[in-house]
Amino acid sequence: MPQQYVPVLLAFAVALTIGGALLGLSTLLGRRRGRVQATAYESGMPLLDSARKRLSVLFFLVAIDFVLFDVEAAFLYPWVLVLRDGGWPLFGAVMAFVAMILVGYVYLWRSGGLDLYARRRRGSHG
Repeated sequence: MPQQYVPVLLAFAVALTIGGALLGLSTLLGRRRGRVQATAYESGMPLLDSARKRLSVLFFLVAIDFVLFDVEAAFLYPWVLVLRDGGWPLFGAVMAFVAMILVGYVYLWRSGGLDLYARRRRGSHG
């Protein structure tokens, strides 16, 4: 084995050892929790509803649209950092990308994909 991999393997072995030791110690030394302590507790309020209730498909469609446009917007930041070095060809590529984002956004807006309340009022439940 080449000597250049020894530090990487050593760091990997140390990480696995520490991780395994922490998991093992927490299992052995951790307190057993009762039913009240094991219940979900968020923002200082007890749960008001079951976690197994059914949600409308529209909720997930809006969430997917948000993630899609959020990830596309995240691609713009690295391009902005190298825009001076890339010149006009990179600027053209960025503008084409932004145009595609805007076309998708306008389509989603015109088709009513962003208006969850209006879809519910029309009676088209998911």
